[in-house]
Amino acid sequence: MKAMFQEARHRMDRALESLESNLAVLRTGRANPALLRKVVVSHYGTMLPIDQVASITALDARTLAVTPWDRSALSAIEKAIRESDLGLNPANKGDALYIAIPALTEERRKELVKNAKAYAEEARIAVRNLRRELLSEVTKQAGLGEDERKRDEAEAQKITDEYIAKIDSALAHKEQDILN
Repeated sequence: MKAMFQEARHRMDRALESLESNLAVLRTGRANPALLRKVVVSHYGTMLPIDQVASITALDARTLAVTPWDRSALSAIEKAIRESDLGLNPANKGDALYIAIPALTEERRKELVKNAKAYAEEARIAVRNLRRELLSEVTKQAGLGEDERKRDEAEAQKITDEYIAKIDSALAHKEQDILN
């Protein structure tokens, strides 16, 4: 029985990690290297994540620097950033790209909050589906008395509530970052 709960916790952790990964790429108006995490660069005929072909650093609150490890990849990196849906315009300085992060408009902030809420809802649905699977496993257990079954169902609900609270907390934190 404990193994089932541990497995459920592990899978709920993965849902939470996925949410945090999705929230990290949403722009907040501040320069954050994670913003470019999903940009993919064509380098020597292979599609690679940008962090495998360059280092990304935040120079200040509004500027990112992308320094390729191979100078020949600079134009491919610049093209990949321009074509991404991030709306960023890198400036090529010869050896590195500098990206000024523009301030967010109120309309764009609302859109980003809406996206963040959608990611959070996906995570909640994943957690609830895991709870449903766990409850199904509990009812399949042979030889469980009524009290034991109720205790296991309560434990499953407790775990679910814990992860829903973590999801809500991550969403609230990201919402605050976006709106400030």
